[in-house]
Amino acid sequence: MPTLFTDSRSGGVKKSSGVNVLPIVSETWAQIRDDKNTEVDYLIASFDGSSKTDITVVASGSGGVEACAAALLDDKPCYGGVRLRRNGRFVTFFYVPDGCPPLQRGRASMYKNGVLNVLEGSDNEIDMRPGLTEDQC
Repeated sequence: MPTLFTDSRSGGVKKSSGVNVLPIVSETWAQIRDDKNTEVDYLIASFDGSSKTDITVVASGSGGVEACAAALLDDKPCYGGVRLRRNGRFVTFFYVPDGCPPLQRGRASMYKNGVLNVLEGSDNEIDMRPGLTEDQC
């Protein structure tokens, strides 16, 4: 009986993380990356309502790192990206608040790469937290 290869390193079936990043996330990121756009320079994405797999945009706007840090959710893990004002570069982040339940924290960590891969063209990942300023990035 043949062996079933399930490890992607051995040429077997590649498994998905199970996350479903809704199209609005990539559409908003495309707006941020558009050099002609001045209205949106950050986005915050998180779980859509009570869904355990759907990720959608929960906040976006202008104001750079400072505005993004002020808009972080208090109760859910967040993923996102920001255009830096000082040099126009793009950075991404993953933030989990202290009060987040352990199971939700673990699920969000598993989905991190799947979500951040949608935010193409970023230069770096930053340690986002409330009160962060662009000078601290």
